Amino acid sequence: MKLIQKYNSVSLILRIACGLAVGILLGLLFKGLSVVPLLGSIFVGALKAVAPVLVFVLVVSALAQGSNKLDSRFTLVIALYMVSTLLASLFAVVMSFVFPQTLILTETATADTVPTGVGEVLRNLFLNMVSNPVRSIAEGNYIGILFWAVIFGLASKKLAGEGTKKMMADLAEIVSAVVRWIINLAPFGIMGLVYENVATNGLAIFADYGKLLLLLVGCMLAVALIIDPLIAALVLRRNPYPLVFRCLKGSGVTAFFTRSSAANIPVNMELCENLGLDREMYAVSIPLGATINMDGAAVTIAVMALAAANTVGISVSLPTAMILAIIATLAACGASGVAGGSLLLIPMACSLFGVDADVAMQVVAVGFIIGVVQDSVETALNSSGDVMFAATAEYAKWIKDGKPLPKFLGGTMEIKV
Repeated sequence: MKLIQKYNSVSLILRIACGLAVGILLGLLFKGLSVVPLLGSIFVGALKAVAPVLVFVLVVSALAQGSNKLDSRFTLVIALYMVSTLLASLFAVVMSFVFPQTLILTETATADTVPTGVGEVLRNLFLNMVSNPVRSIAEGNYIGILFWAVIFGLASKKLAGEGTKKMMADLAEIVSAVVRWIINLAPFGIMGLVYENVATNGLAIFADYGKLLLLLVGCMLAVALIIDPLIAALVLRRNPYPLVFRCLKGSGVTAFFTRSSAANIPVNMELCENLGLDREMYAVSIPLGATINMDGAAVTIAVMALAAANTVGISVSLPTAMILAIIATLAACGASGVAGGSLLLIPMACSLFGVDADVAMQVVAVGFIIGVVQDSVETALNSSGDVMFAATAEYAKWIKDGKPLPKFLGGTMEIKV
């Protein structure tokens, strides 16, 4: 018990850094270990298993116990999520024209279902919404999970008694605690994941795909540090960076290593509480953001699709690229409803330029190779943005109502550090 207490007393970020360093060192020195990568597989498997249940019970519980209507804050936060994702994809398109990329194509990736057209993406989106709720939870279909959670939550609000609502709230707390326990063991899982990547690929991915990675990560950092703060500044009429950095530190760092926006929900919920936000609001907007606030996915789809077009020598006009940005925005919002996430939406975007499906799937394979870096940054951007825009919508309401803002935004309200 003393050892466990000592472990828990150390900052999670410091523990994760240690796990990262040990994983790199073991990967460079010892190639044939089997137990170490197993830790990574167990960690990822545990997160994938519990995250869908978490989203479902949180949304159901929040709606069941909520007030009669969600006010303008909820409308604003949805608008912020969508505008941010669209601007992220537009920025990625522009930067892809400024710094055009070509790819070293490798083996073809495979998948059971790969969307090849906009119509098919929208069709999959709607079908995933009404997929069997139990199956949605089992398969991690977050669009379906969110849809049915809203339906069950609204029905529970109208029909369930106080005892049932209390039970739902307790269940949400229990599942959140389980996820926090899993994240507390992240250093061991990250050690296994990093070991497996370093032992298998070495540091070659940084040489072979360095320019592509630099463009992807650069676009995502620009969205996190320039575009999203600008949106928040326009809404709040205040310097947004104290809020931005709090969200990156409190949410982005853990999301970077867990690589799951859904699994990072308990971290975001705790951060929202520390920021003084209304639980009735963020208990719905944070799970929603984990599903539709996909700036990083939009960047990935746009950059990879244009890189594929450049690789096969297809000239893309700027108007066509702007259409790509809109398609990437819509596709990114439904990425969690497609097996494989945002990478498997790349062939759909490539089809806009007439890129062959076989070539497009090779681009997907490249995406999986660089995913060790790209997916981590993408998740950090998405997850920290969930909190930042939820807080922006909340604080905008405070300003309108004359309520004092937190001290870090120039107000007088005391909040937790």
